Order: sequence, then C-alpha cells, then structure tokens
Amino acid sequence: MEVILKQDVAGVGYKNDIVKVKAGFGNNYLIPNGYALIANESNKRLVKENVRQVAHKAAKVKQDAEALAARVGELTIEIGTKAGESGKIFGAVTALQIADALKAKGFDIDRKKVHLKEVPKQIGTYNVTLDLHKEVKHEIQVKVVAE
Repeated sequence: MEVILKQDVAGVGYKNDIVKVKAGFGNNYLIPNGYALIANESNKRLVKENVRQVAHKAAKVKQDAEALAARVGELTIEIGTKAGESGKIFGAVTALQIADALKAKGFDIDRKKVHLKEVPKQIGTYNVTLDLHKEVKHEIQVKVVAE
C-alpha cells in the first residue's frame, strides 16, 4: 500500500514522502492517527502543489534575508556604555543592546538572530554575526565606546 506522509514518522519517512507500507500498518495506524493519506492521484497532485508552494515561500524568505544583508552591508554600530579607567566596562554588551542599535539605524532584526562570538566586556571593536536565514549569515562590527 502506498501512502503520503503528512508528518515525519520515525523509521518510515519524512513529511510529503510517498512510501510503501504494509496494508495493516497504513489502515490501522498511519491513516487513523492522521499521519498519512492514501496515495491516489488527487492526493499526489495536492501534495506536489503544496511542496511547490512551500519551496516558493522558502525561496522568498531567503531572498528577503539576502536583501537585508546587502542593505546592512559593512555597517559598524557604536554602543556607548559606562567604563572604568582601565577600559573595562561595567556589565557587558548584550544582543538586546545590539538589536536596539540596529533598530535605531532602521534595521528590524530580532535579538535572537544576533550572535556574539565573545561577550564584549572591554572597550574595543567586536565582530557580531547576524543569523538572518539558515543559509544567510552576515557579519558586522560593533564598536564599544565609553560614555
């Protein structure tokens, strides 16, 4: 019996795969629990169209992330903070502060997409990675200065 999986099933296959299973497993487990559909022609066309639309949406999201990375370009953000005589700052610069500075420059990037290689605890320049998409990563510089 051929079925189209509606979600990932361990040991059977992944979402939207057409797999052959034993009739009892398909009729008694997969279909009643909503894990699969019978693989007839109309369902195959429906799944094929859904896969095409999902791929189109994913391509658009990636294209938007690449456009945002191009707009950000070689941006350097300056963050002012209180610091001691030796250049050590009180506390640390966080991803939230960097996201707020980006928002002030006109770039709406979530703080969860800002990744610090090292936490800035001194006055200086640091590299920060913006994780805009699973395939689009962009690096900017953050300059920490004393107020």
